[in-house]
Amino acid sequence: MTATPKKLSVLMVCMGNICRSPTAEAVLRHKLQAAGLGDTVDVDSAGTLAWHSGEPPDARSMAHAKRRGYNLTALRARAVTPADFEASDFILAMDWDNLGWLEERCPPQHLSKLGRLTQHASRHQAEVVPDPYQGGSVGFEHVLDLVEDACDGFVAFLLREKLAPRRGTS
Repeated sequence: MTATPKKLSVLMVCMGNICRSPTAEAVLRHKLQAAGLGDTVDVDSAGTLAWHSGEPPDARSMAHAKRRGYNLTALRARAVTPADFEASDFILAMDWDNLGWLEERCPPQHLSKLGRLTQHASRHQAEVVPDPYQGGSVGFEHVLDLVEDACDGFVAFLLREKLAPRRGTS
């Protein structure tokens, strides 16, 4: 009998954990389920600041996500903790500022886990997922466009680079 491989863990990170990162969490979960990987990868989200800890995602994020079939209602904001650096296999920031914050606090042995979600995008040439908080509907739709693209690319990356050897084992 072979041991069950450890689940991979992905943490999505933005500033307040009420718009971009919970959207990315829900989208990635949905795409992993669709790819048959829902039991193989855990997904969570957090913010670099604790301003909104315990709060649900922004109502606009929830409404726009719901229109595309994603449910954010059970999610609650929380701040990144030191334990996240150890527990997560991938920590994907939504922008350069949050990536810089993570790099400043990340123990050196875990720096290779850090990256930007948009590194995995293929249809959009955006370096970051912009913060839609101060804007209108167009911004929230743009966030979803970028996040869906990047999550598709991230799932493909996982299948190609991290999960391919596991899938052939029983």
